[in-house]
Amino acid sequence: MFKPRYKKEIKQKAEKLRKSKKTYSEITKILKVPKSTLSAWLSDKFEGIFDKKAQLAHLANIRPLAIATKKRNISRCADILSERMSREIKKYPLKNICFLKSMLSMLYGAEGARYKGVSGLVFANTDPKMAKLYVTLLRKCYKLDESKFRIRLHIHYYHSIKKSKKIWSELLNIPLRQFNKVYIKKRSKTKRFRKNFGGICLISYLDSNIRKEVMEIFEQLYLSIAV
Repeated sequence: MFKPRYKKEIKQKAEKLRKSKKTYSEITKILKVPKSTLSAWLSDKFEGIFDKKAQLAHLANIRPLAIATKKRNISRCADILSERMSREIKKYPLKNICFLKSMLSMLYGAEGARYKGVSGLVFANTDPKMAKLYVTLLRKCYKLDESKFRIRLHIHYYHSIKKSKKIWSELLNIPLRQFNKVYIKKRSKTKRFRKNFGGICLISYLDSNIRKEVMEIFEQLYLSIAV
């Protein structure tokens, strides 16, 4: 394999640059000499210029800058995506009842109780946005009897029963008198697990006919799209 020969002046320049604390990358850009060649020339003579302590100090200085830059880039990308999706959503037929029913059926198909023997719709989630979206779609798609809603909360030892019930009641616009007995999950206080803001909210609506229709829409969407 051909190895280029460099003039003595090039090596001397490399030594001078290295002595001035230039990195191998910087010297390579200036002299067009590979890093492997620079290492062979300079590693023994200038071994102590960049010691471990100096490198760690350098990293300690640049890491916060790198993290801040990365966060700015992530935030900028998120803003761009949000603006693009905001424009796109405006094109969706959000007033079309069939479109809304399809959204409801897919949401219920993913997070609702689909096993046989369930009376009415039962939807469970810890995410307040998911729960709010589900109840809103249900109200938009069907003429409901609001008294048929029932809420059951599954909470942990660190939750306040009164506060959790109030949060979900206000979020879903369902009165506290329609809340069933709260279930406190039996988990050790010393066991590590991910905490959530208000426990698991089980939303029941006592209407088997609506449930049958929602599940049939889900089935027809599956047959039309996936099969």
